[in-house]
Amino acid sequence: MAESMKGLHRSHRCTEITGSNIGETVTVMGWVQKSRNKGGIIFVDLRDRSGLLQIIFEESDIGTEGFLKAEKLKSEFVIAVAGKIEARSAANENLATGSIELRATQLRILSEAETPPFPIEENCKTKEELRLKYRYLDLRRPDLQKNLILRSKVATLTRQFLTQEGFLEIETPMLTKSTPEGARDYLVPSRIHPGSFYALPQSPQLFKQLLMCSGYDRYFQLARCFRDEDLRADRQPEFTQIDMELSFVDVDDVIEVNERLLKKLFKETIGVEVPLPIRRMTYAEAMDRFGSDKPDIRFGMELKNVSETVKNCGFSVFTNALEKGGSVRGINAEGQAEMPRKKIDALVEFARGFGAKGLAYLAVNSDGTYKSSFSKFMTEEELKALVGAMSGKPGDLLLFAADEDDIVFDVLGNLRLEIARNLDLLKKEEYKFLWVTEFPLLEYSKEEGRYTAKHHPFTMPMEEDMDLLDTDPGKVRAKAYDIVLNGTEIGGGSVRIFQNQVQERMFEVLGFSREDAYDRFGFLLNAFKYGVPPHAGLAYGLDRLVMLMAKEDSIRDVIAFPKVKDASCLMTKAPDEVEQKQLDELGIGVIAADRQ
Repeated sequence: MAESMKGLHRSHRCTEITGSNIGETVTVMGWVQKSRNKGGIIFVDLRDRSGLLQIIFEESDIGTEGFLKAEKLKSEFVIAVAGKIEARSAANENLATGSIELRATQLRILSEAETPPFPIEENCKTKEELRLKYRYLDLRRPDLQKNLILRSKVATLTRQFLTQEGFLEIETPMLTKSTPEGARDYLVPSRIHPGSFYALPQSPQLFKQLLMCSGYDRYFQLARCFRDEDLRADRQPEFTQIDMELSFVDVDDVIEVNERLLKKLFKETIGVEVPLPIRRMTYAEAMDRFGSDKPDIRFGMELKNVSETVKNCGFSVFTNALEKGGSVRGINAEGQAEMPRKKIDALVEFARGFGAKGLAYLAVNSDGTYKSSFSKFMTEEELKALVGAMSGKPGDLLLFAADEDDIVFDVLGNLRLEIARNLDLLKKEEYKFLWVTEFPLLEYSKEEGRYTAKHHPFTMPMEEDMDLLDTDPGKVRAKAYDIVLNGTEIGGGSVRIFQNQVQERMFEVLGFSREDAYDRFGFLLNAFKYGVPPHAGLAYGLDRLVMLMAKEDSIRDVIAFPKVKDASCLMTKAPDEVEQKQLDELGIGVIAADRQ
């Protein structure tokens, strides 16, 4: 029978009690983690969000009725306990409260509980699908609670820091106009305007630029954003951005304030010192050295361009790729010459998944001889020159891709990460930051037959590349920057276009007519007629950032109620059908999909 807590007031959370409280009377409340009846004495581990505290029940202290109640306690019962703190006879060094315990004098059972479908404990091995179905129980686990407490601290510190730096927290609309340029929008039908739809924001981009036009100078928001896209471990249909925009600034100004923000967050939440300034690398250099615009620099294994070395060799796979305008590049897996053929074959299959037609390999044996998939097509001198170009030495395994640059970068960029995972080189306790700058402004879409914006249509070209907009748009660099941590992009931004003539040229290159541009973005373009300050911004993915700080592999572990890969919620069963009455009010008819 559940009891009231009337007259009882919690004095402490479990781990707020220390040795300095010995002799004091306290009241704690929480969930029973474990109960052990030793005959005449009952030990209970009480859990709240702060941790565990051991409680002792003896009939001489709590009375017969209280002791009988204590005998009924099971896992996940919610209880209130009053008593005196005393030193523990046998300390438990694994617990924050391992040197003390609470001798109970009063017990109330506030709520009984059925046996949960999985253990409420750290590092639970239960399948994620079951845990997400009962997420309210999963969230009781100490490791998830630590993650969400960390997330809360990051949000609080961010607000404090940006406020002190002169930023204003301003909310932007959740129901807005669809501007389909990028990921798919989530649409919301309007009852009052039949046949018309709002879109949930993919980001507050246009509104934060309007705030700069309105003179607010420095804005920030912890913004909820929505994208209807395929999901991965680090993506969700709804997510949170630490979003900011600044007026009268350039690239260095945005980077400087954000480096200090990152330094504060990491120092004050997880005790990690971030050395400043953070290293910078251009997009071109990142691709050339790491095959990625978000390189993981915790380890080496950099790409080497050996096109010049092999351009006249007898291996047609290499020479054919070069004749078609591609390149030949390789990575050196140092000390891996003895890798079994089965594992090499697995790497070849892995490479095929990123567009490779194959993967050439060359092992430098300990005696200096070679074991290779292509040595019969090359002379000894050509092989020696190739090994030299790769800085190869006895014991190394050299892996090569030959194709169009985009494919070679994608293959080797992912291959170096796969090998690093296999060799356990990716240490989660190591944090390596990198700014990647000077991204291409545009990328050509073969499907659409036009250039599309690499970031978004409001990104400023680098001044020295402005003339290339008319002659060679693909070579124009953007005043754009991403902040990368351990091979994950945690944030990105750019200096914005603030001159009408530049914005109009940008729309022309993107294939928008003036009418199209004004139809989609007229409210922004009209605002630009009335005096626009130079401005720039950046947005972090809060979920990704906290995921890395918490050393987790998925953002689902740092979000209270996440969706799964098909964008559904296993707990609430969303999305779900709605009543016909609601559809009729909105003037919506549902057509049965062909599911074959």
